[in-house]
Amino acid sequence: MSNQIHDRAIIGKQVELGNDNVIGPYVVIEDGVKIGSNNEIMANAYICRGTTLGDHNQIHMGACIGHAPQDIAYKGQPSFTVIGSYNIIREFVTLHRGTQEGSQTVLGSHNFLMANVHVAHNCHIGDHVTLVNLASLTGHCIVENQAFISGMTGFHQFTRIGQLAMVSALSAINKDIPPFMICGGRPGVIQGINVVGLRRAGISQPVRTEIKEAYRLLYRAGLNVKQALEKIEAEYASAEIKHLVDFIKASKRGICAGQGEMAETLLSKKTSKLAGISETPAEEF
Repeated sequence: MSNQIHDRAIIGKQVELGNDNVIGPYVVIEDGVKIGSNNEIMANAYICRGTTLGDHNQIHMGACIGHAPQDIAYKGQPSFTVIGSYNIIREFVTLHRGTQEGSQTVLGSHNFLMANVHVAHNCHIGDHVTLVNLASLTGHCIVENQAFISGMTGFHQFTRIGQLAMVSALSAINKDIPPFMICGGRPGVIQGINVVGLRRAGISQPVRTEIKEAYRLLYRAGLNVKQALEKIEAEYASAEIKHLVDFIKASKRGICAGQGEMAETLLSKKTSKLAGISETPAEEF
């Protein structure tokens, strides 16, 4: 089957199209874009130069993919946007290309970006990630696989969101969120473990228990991060724990503080009060 291209779509020069794509009215695809097969690109979507799109994606009305970054340092140098397969990109999502010459913004596969989500330049998003309406990633953010980012959330540049982490709505995040944690507030603090997400992902009960103990050492034992990591590495050996430890060791901005006792250590008392931090314990398994 050939591509179905509406006669009011605008297709640029040297655009590479696979097979069985459906391209709606008033879609604009700029010069040199590469598109795989079985994609549906709906009315008024705009796909800019430097974009590569995989297979089986849905691009909804008014989405803007691969446009120039919102960065005053950007002077038009060639940069890229790379999108995998089986993504759903809803209405009016903006996803901008890299800002440095030759750099790229990356969206993996099986992701769901709801209406009005913004993904800024040089962000790297893994697979099976959900970004709810009006979630906004600033430049150079990294989102690992299976993270869930709720609506109307904001992130500082260069922050990282770990695997299977969950971010509450209306949160403002300025440090890294470790894998498997729930984070929320202004500023964001770690509120517990993403128990439901871990179960749904098929993480075994023994590993969930290890993650719970790692959380306790990080946020409930009165230890600093270095001390907590030493104990975690000495006592637990699952792949998930290794990933958690490696993620924290690689952090350049530091990780988000926790509620309760650790918040008094890692945040000022004034900031803790402004964030509404309570003594509520982490959710039990």
